Parts: sequence; structure tokens; C-alpha cells
Amino acid sequence: MSKQNLAVIFGGASSEYEVSLVSASSVIANVPADLYDMILIGITRDGRWFHYTGPVEQIADGTWLEKGPAVPAVISPDRSHKGILELSGSSFRVLPVDAAFAVLHGKNGEDGTIQGLFELAGIPYVGCGVAASAICMDKTIAHTLLDQAGIPTARWMRVDASSLSSFDEVERALAARLGYPMFVKPANAGSSVGVSKARDRSALRAALELASQHDSKIVVEEAIVGREVECAVMGNDQPFASVLGEIVPCNEFYDYEAKYQDDSTELYVPARLSEKESAMVRELALAAYKALGCSGMCRIDFFVREDGSVILIEPNTIPGFTSISMYPKLMQASGVSYSQLIDRLVRLAMDR
Repeated sequence: MSKQNLAVIFGGASSEYEVSLVSASSVIANVPADLYDMILIGITRDGRWFHYTGPVEQIADGTWLEKGPAVPAVISPDRSHKGILELSGSSFRVLPVDAAFAVLHGKNGEDGTIQGLFELAGIPYVGCGVAASAICMDKTIAHTLLDQAGIPTARWMRVDASSLSSFDEVERALAARLGYPMFVKPANAGSSVGVSKARDRSALRAALELASQHDSKIVVEEAIVGREVECAVMGNDQPFASVLGEIVPCNEFYDYEAKYQDDSTELYVPARLSEKESAMVRELALAAYKALGCSGMCRIDFFVREDGSVILIEPNTIPGFTSISMYPKLMQASGVSYSQLIDRLVRLAMDR
């Protein structure tokens, strides 16, 4: 069987640019070479696209564009091309693509934008579709749909950045409904970027101002005390939920540093839960996956309280794929190696 062309896309105009480079490096190193020829597409912080043909190490250390070689290239929305246009002056050549894996975290990567481009181009792509990607990225919409589906989440309120000039009024409403401490999050940002825990009025003001730098919509949630566990879900019409993983953060909560920069965070696979608790989490993960319209893959995070009740934290449609990331770890614990995982995700994209 002839090999297929897999476009692996990394970088991106996002606050999570660096994480994407590390995730993509791991993906590239684990793509089954006997099944796929890779076309590596790098996107700079300011949104320029390049076909990169240098060593993977230069992606991981961030020098891929500086050291090259990299040639301007874009995905063509013209379905007759079904691929990438490598540009040279006023001419171009077409690089055919059978499937794409956008290893892009955060805005412009997991929010439905690049997924829409793949749809226009007629290129199968790994992960959730346009609508599910946008829904899961926007915490206000995801909360609303999960509430409607009867899936337990933290109590929450939406705050618009434009209302922060009336902070006293906003603070009173939040304190009355949620109480201190509370978590403040940009509605559209991933990997805990711009997230803060506010223990009092002054901390709340600072947290809201920080979150407003990342999005005009802010979600404020009650603080939940419990074990943080994660579930990797994979599939289209008949998804399956992985073994669970438990996180004991090195910091006060599982923030950006704990996820990607500090290896002192403790991970337990499988999670230290009873069979009943594990079954409940996996059942809720599958219910949320379907309620949000997910396909391909998603990592869904939960808190398990001391009384055994389960609270969904958030879905992640393009979870981390670094060497310490939970999604590939959980799949490996469920009997799917990293290379098998990539192949299955690509096959799911083609099946869809």
C-alpha cells in the first residue's frame, strides 16, 4: 500500500505557540514512517505560513524559521488542489495532502478557524469539526450546552470586559453567586493562559483585568475542591473513553507552568479512584463528548469531590501531545501506543 501525505501543522498566531512546537515535535517523531510521508507546515506568531523541511530539533527549540530551510506556503481553499501551495515568486507548485493534523493549541488552532479552512479545501483533518471546536473553545457556550445536557459543571457567571469599569457592581454579583475563592478565565483561551484564582476583592480585580487581556468575554467559576482527573476520548460515532489519569499540581492549580514547564507535577495513571468513581467519570466524559458534538478526539477534565460527586472542568479538542502530556499517556495506558494513536486519529479523520 502506498504511503499517504500527512500535513503536520505547528506554531500558530496564538499565546500557546511554544507549546505547539513541543507537541508537534513529539507527534512528528511518532508518525508511522511506513504509512505516511509528512509535509511540515509552520505558522509564525504573526501568522505567516511556511513549508519547513529542516530537522525536527529546530521545531522543538523554536529556531525552525531562523535556521530553515522554510519556503512560503499556504493551504489552498480551492478543492481542485486539495493540498498546499508552495510559493516561489509569482509561481507555485501543489503539494497534495491526504490528511492534516493541526497540532495548534488555543486561538486560530482549536477554535474552528483552521478547521473551516480544511473544510473549504476538502482535506480530512484530525480532531473535532468546525462547530464542536468553536463550542469547546468558548467556555460560555460549552458551559451553556453542558448545563442544558444535565452534565454537572461548576457554578459560573459570564463577565464582559466592557463591564469592568463598573467593578463594584460586578464584584457584588460574583461574590453573591459564587463566593470566594473563585477562578477567573478568558472565555476563549486554552492551557490555563490568563487564568487566576481570586481569594478576595483585590485579587478578583487583578484577575479580571488579566483575563480581559486575552478575551473580551470572561468566565468566572466557583472554586471546586477535589481530585483533578482527566479522560482521553477518541472516536466518531462510537467513541471510547480511556483509563483515567490524576493530576496533583506542583502549583496551586494546574496552570500553564505546571502543564508544560515544571516536571514536579505528580501524575497517576490510572487515577486513584474507586471503580464506581472511575466508571462515573468515563460515562460523563462520553456524554459530554456527544453533547458537544465532538469527533476524532478530545481530552475532558474533571474534579472528583470527597463525596464522590463529579464536576466537569472543561473539554480540550486539541490536547497537549508533549512527552509529559496526558492524552497520549492515557491512550498508551489503554493499550494504544503513540504511533498507533496518530494512525487511528488520521483514519478517523478520513472516515468522517
